[in-house]
Amino acid sequence: MKKRVLFVCTHNSARSQMAVGYMNARYGDRYEAFSSGTELGTLNPYAVRAMAEIGIEISGHRSKDLDEFDEQEMDLLVAGL
Repeated sequence: MKKRVLFVCTHNSARSQMAVGYMNARYGDRYEAFSSGTELGTLNPYAVRAMAEIGIEISGHRSKDLDEFDEQEMDLLVAGL
């Protein structure tokens, strides 16, 4: 069974999005990663470009509020506020 990880940052626009993209691309066989923010933002185009440079596509990601995960069980929460 995969471990579920939630990455949280302020606007859910760059750091947490990049962490999810990387974890799911490289360790998706062991982990299922999600991201959210304490305030909604928009996906940072520089984050999209940086991830594309290492072959990871995150352009389809969207900013999600922490409330979207209220009823979901996670094994680990990583906060970068």
